[in-house]
Amino acid sequence: MKFLVLHGPNLNLLGKREPGIYGSQTLDDINTQLKKLSEELGCEVSFFQSNTEGELINAIQAAECNGILINPAAYTHTSIAIRDALSAVGLPCVEVHLSNIHRREIFRHISMIAPIAIGQICGFGQDSYLLGLRALFNYVKNK
Repeated sequence: MKFLVLHGPNLNLLGKREPGIYGSQTLDDINTQLKKLSEELGCEVSFFQSNTEGELINAIQAAECNGILINPAAYTHTSIAIRDALSAVGLPCVEVHLSNIHRREIFRHISMIAPIAIGQICGFGQDSYLLGLRALFNYVKNK
């Protein structure tokens, strides 16, 4: 099994950007933990981060995998285009967030992605990604 992990805008700044909200781990730290978990599960993961909506859409459309783990970051609340791309490719996806978007500003409470995702995990920092990968793996394995 292969999974694509997509990181949206500003996640390349993790470790420096608002550590009180997003923690002190870097994106490389998160990817390292996901790689380690993928080895334990017996699957493969590839990673892509972009600050550009179109590049994320291109990565979704080009995905050759069994599912997508995505943190769309700010695009969660605005991007119908990313939602449409995820719907179009028909791959199961899990939406993840480091912070609990439902405890933050009201504009962060609405996700364009959640209605087409198999699930959403938020508020557990790096563990949101790890829980998301495990959930996606189990979903595909048992499908």
